[in-house]
Amino acid sequence: MNDDTALIQTLDFFTPIVDDPFAFGQITAANALSDVYAMGGKPILAMNILACPIKSMEASIFRDVIKGGLSKVEEAGALLVGGHSVEDEELKYGLSVTGTVHPDLVLLNSGARPGDHLILTKPLGTGILSTAIKGSLAEEGTEQQITTIMATLNRLPADAIARVREEGHTVHACTDVTGFGLLGHLHEMTAASGVSARIYRDQIPVIPGCLDFVNMGIIPEGAYTNRKFYSQWLNEGKSSDDALEMLLVDPQTSGGLLIAAPAETSLAIMQAIRDLGYDLACSNIGEIVAGNAGMITVS
Repeated sequence: MNDDTALIQTLDFFTPIVDDPFAFGQITAANALSDVYAMGGKPILAMNILACPIKSMEASIFRDVIKGGLSKVEEAGALLVGGHSVEDEELKYGLSVTGTVHPDLVLLNSGARPGDHLILTKPLGTGILSTAIKGSLAEEGTEQQITTIMATLNRLPADAIARVREEGHTVHACTDVTGFGLLGHLHEMTAASGVSARIYRDQIPVIPGCLDFVNMGIIPEGAYTNRKFYSQWLNEGKSSDDALEMLLVDPQTSGGLLIAAPAETSLAIMQAIRDLGYDLACSNIGEIVAGNAGMITVS
């Protein structure tokens, strides 16, 4: 817009992944807002996108969905300024979000450099556990657990990035982990940056109990789709682990930020995240390596 302000515009919506309409609204809004945080910006405006099966659902359900979304828009410090609804056979909800960022501070997924450390700010496994819940296989409390994770804004990790950049640190790349899984989004980052990555299996944050369901074959269809496309970019070496591979391609809803930054900056980001009171599992999961653009090695 001018020398000091650029606009970020994003849009996302989908069908329900939890039973509670208010929680569904929260998750969907957190997911839509995440794109702004991943680019280093701050959300300022949001507009509703709502498809209503008015012949099969009570209007109160639609109101609760919107209330859930509004709660996250307000938490982000943005304004909900309207939207649009249509009649449909299936409930769908999402947001179009506008954010602002200084033109010199835009974060992209294409700037990772060799030697950068990789930070992941949410644990993996929401897609697998959602599938287990749909099959009535998960323990009581699992839905609330993953709802809390998915409805958590990426605001505090984004604030941590902004804080360390103000202190003179450099962040080279950032994206958020959603439908393509960690493997897909990390491949996109490394391919766009002309580099490869090494990740450490023992440092990847995972929601407790998730791998047990993978070993039982409780895996979402989207994970198989991701695996078919992205497994060519994965090198697990001699320690091939099918369960881990399925976790890496598990499609996440409102997943964490994936940040590439120099080692010193990564330490500062992790400290800032802790100082801000962020309470989800967050970890340095690996590093960026020169050559073999787009390849990911698991160690």
